[in-house]
Amino acid sequence: MSLLLWVILGVIVLIVLWVIWVFNSLIALKNQTQEAWADIEVQLKRRSNLIPNLIEIVKGYAKHEKEVFENVTKARAQMLKAKTPQEAAKAEGELTGALKTLFAVAENYPQLRASENFQKLQDELTDTEDKIQAARRFYNASVRDFNIRIQSFPERLIAGMLGFKPFEYFEVETEAERKVPKIKF
Repeated sequence: MSLLLWVILGVIVLIVLWVIWVFNSLIALKNQTQEAWADIEVQLKRRSNLIPNLIEIVKGYAKHEKEVFENVTKARAQMLKAKTPQEAAKAEGELTGALKTLFAVAENYPQLRASENFQKLQDELTDTEDKIQAARRFYNASVRDFNIRIQSFPERLIAGMLGFKPFEYFEVETEAERKVPKIKF
């Protein structure tokens, strides 16, 4: 065999090895991102499971706050139905606003604030909120890393041929987070 044939064969082998490496690294990033999304879903589900208990405790003290309970229940149902990061982010913003209103109502009932069950649920919910924030940051970092890889040259060529699509960031609608809860008496 001639030297030119060996060089061509060597270049082809290097290209094949590079494509395999790119593919495997993209699969690893994709799986990491999907795992990060699953972590968010676990924490959102955990929070959704705490909410009915919290509502029942507050209901016992604040029987005339029907609208607040309905809003929290409706927002929780939307959260459980969410399938995509955008749907979850929208529902997350609504639920956060509804929970802020619920806690604002609870502030008006000193016996409720002193209740050990309420305090435990509030602490657990706060812990869950912290875990959701951490999971959201990790997910968004994974999305960023994956999206950079599939949009950068030359990996973009391989990612396009193999059908890799960018993931969506999990961004809570900021208007819902900034909204001050309204309390009616």
